[in-house]
Amino acid sequence: MSSAAPFLPPSTQGRSSLTRRRALGALLALPAVGLLTACGGSATAGATQATQPSAPLATSVPAGTSITVGDPSVKVALELSGLIKELDFNVEFANISGGPQTTEAFRANALDVGSVADIPPIHATWTGLDVRIIASVFRQDAVNHPLYELGIAPGAGISSLQELRGKKVAYSPGQAQGALVLRILEKAGLKQAAVKLVELPSTGDTYATALSSKQVDAAPLGGVQIKRYLSKYKADGGSTLRHGLRDDPGHLYSPAKVLDDPAKAAALAAYVEVWGKAKRWVEDHPQEWLEGYYVKDQGLSREDGQYLIDAAGKADVPLSWTEAIERHQQTIDLLAREQKKPELVAAKLYDTRYEAIAGTAFAAAGKAGAA
Repeated sequence: MSSAAPFLPPSTQGRSSLTRRRALGALLALPAVGLLTACGGSATAGATQATQPSAPLATSVPAGTSITVGDPSVKVALELSGLIKELDFNVEFANISGGPQTTEAFRANALDVGSVADIPPIHATWTGLDVRIIASVFRQDAVNHPLYELGIAPGAGISSLQELRGKKVAYSPGQAQGALVLRILEKAGLKQAAVKLVELPSTGDTYATALSSKQVDAAPLGGVQIKRYLSKYKADGGSTLRHGLRDDPGHLYSPAKVLDDPAKAAALAAYVEVWGKAKRWVEDHPQEWLEGYYVKDQGLSREDGQYLIDAAGKADVPLSWTEAIERHQQTIDLLAREQKKPELVAAKLYDTRYEAIAGTAFAAAGKAGAA
């Protein structure tokens, strides 16, 4: 099978494939603010969690099975590594990432699996969408390799978390950055009322712009935004502050109704296995990843790409989700209390049929590479 084949819809899909693509096109036309609102909507139906699927995963993918995947970075890793050839069924990749877009794509029946942090599955459940996590990746030594640092506006006078008291803090309630803000406040011993939370979508350079214009005093900055913010505003007094918390979860999750389809569930298991191998390939081939993804695909400078590789450290794709579920439950409990949402059981967000698939593939790929 050629490397391009998984991206081409089969001719047998006909009208349903066209409808799916139209739904996806309509979704991508939605403004980001609208998506954020949809993701952080009222929590009524989400108070009840469905039971886990009981049927075992099929050992092979039935002919004619197709899945649509929102996992843009791994798509590039599969192409660069050649692992995409291992997907011997139809895979369509959608340029969708992050919680708001992914959740709306699920609602539009335009996506079967998406790549997000730990907050979107929680908020999806609270808004009545039944979803399950099927793969997880973390960072080794996560506290020293955070995804985010707290950006501090020039002249804000914040050098410790406790000094957030009375300050304006950027906040996106339906996304990982919003949960991180609440966890930071908890660590600092501050109630929400002790600060002014300013709701802003955490897209693009929105937070960096809000900091530089002093619309907010503090905001979580992630990835290369940390480096760029300091480069541009450090001379004016801008700074960043390490929060000392784990902020590293990354997940693949799917609608429960997709996982209830035996053919799609089997295809997703095959995808998760190759996903685990791709995570290892990225770690073991930093120069190919720098050039192929950060420079060629994302248009970053080599300096910025290398910064991101160094910041990420080493991946942790566990064989067991026990500790991850415990941490997820702590986050759920905090959000439920601070955002006045229903209690959820974290374990019910995970489809344990998939628990060891990615971790086993990740470990095996590492051994094979070392041989």
